[in-house]
Amino acid sequence: MTDKALRCARLVDVAAGRVLDDQLIVIDGERVAEVRPAGAPFDGELIDLGDVTVAPGLIDLHTHLVGVAACGDYAQELKFSAAQQTLAGVPNARDTLMAGFTTVRDVGTFRAFLDVALRDAIDAGHIPGPRMAVAGAYITVKGGGGMVTGLAPDIELPREFRFGQTSGVDDIRERVREIIYNGADLIKLIATGAVLANGTVPGAPELTEPQIRAAVEEAAWYGRHVAAHAHGAEGIKRAIRAGVRSIEHACFLDDEGVELMAAHGTYLSADIWWADWISETGPSQGYDAEQLRKNDETAEAQRVAFAKAVKAGVKIGFGTDAGGFPHGLQGRQLATMVEYGMTPVAALRAATLTSAECMGWEDRVGSLAPGRYADLIAIPGALDITKFQDVPFVMKGGTVVKNELG
Repeated sequence: MTDKALRCARLVDVAAGRVLDDQLIVIDGERVAEVRPAGAPFDGELIDLGDVTVAPGLIDLHTHLVGVAACGDYAQELKFSAAQQTLAGVPNARDTLMAGFTTVRDVGTFRAFLDVALRDAIDAGHIPGPRMAVAGAYITVKGGGGMVTGLAPDIELPREFRFGQTSGVDDIRERVREIIYNGADLIKLIATGAVLANGTVPGAPELTEPQIRAAVEEAAWYGRHVAAHAHGAEGIKRAIRAGVRSIEHACFLDDEGVELMAAHGTYLSADIWWADWISETGPSQGYDAEQLRKNDETAEAQRVAFAKAVKAGVKIGFGTDAGGFPHGLQGRQLATMVEYGMTPVAALRAATLTSAECMGWEDRVGSLAPGRYADLIAIPGALDITKFQDVPFVMKGGTVVKNELG
């Protein structure tokens, strides 16, 4: 006999791209056993959620759960111990889960492998949080977008802050192997400069195409994918041609890059809401003039590029860069994605099934098909994309972790 079933007035079928009425989700242990129309008798615990819309648990492809917020000043990372940085991830993980994000792809920490410890603590049941795939450390050039910048030139960072620092093709292969050996689920490359890394230029490439290809090839031997941070058009195209799984940010993605993404099946993970938060709160949060200027220079370009990618049929995932803003606010990006060309159901598919496919986890999360984890959320009433900013019901692995439905 199955454990329980949830009845709901509406269910978003992200695979079929439609909303189904009056459905029963049958759960066996941690996983979905069956989804069928409600009405037939059920021999088990029945939870009637009433007039709600249910969707699979959300997935964020671009988070940074570990660490104390540095307010745009990466040098602040040196003021906290590894223990403090890891423990700061505990409330971040909880807030992410309570916001309806039951899975995340955590794409790097300045101090290597703290994300591995957080993932393992969640998996062991010691703390609440989403399922995590982690990058372990950034692979970046010296002084590049994945480094703590802004320090005096005669100060050398501790080893754990430059674990992924690389130069040359052979060296990048070694970096990939060592990061995987230390527990990473994916590889994160910093292929261009970054908006918040002072001294770097977002549009400038920082890795060569042979370096990126070497990382992709090496990661593939271990069954890992590569995500590439890339703002500039040239860096984006180098990464696509080299075979990365996803492009992160893509602020200056041009028409040729859009065509390449569509042709190669590369996923786009574009944090198109975060710029609004920086514009509104950046000065009070301590972001400096260079960072605010680069945010203004990239924000609208990124959204225009995103709309072009949607229209061209590029695979759109859902990545927010949470950690640059307070964890738990990620759901606000769904409405921005609709504003820039997606339907509400398509935006939800991006934040569920397509993101699961990008991770290679579609056999476990991203939909409510039989055999998948019973990770799901519910909002009151009919489908309204703005309601995902404040999700009142969350289930992870068949266990209700939040229920604030009236």
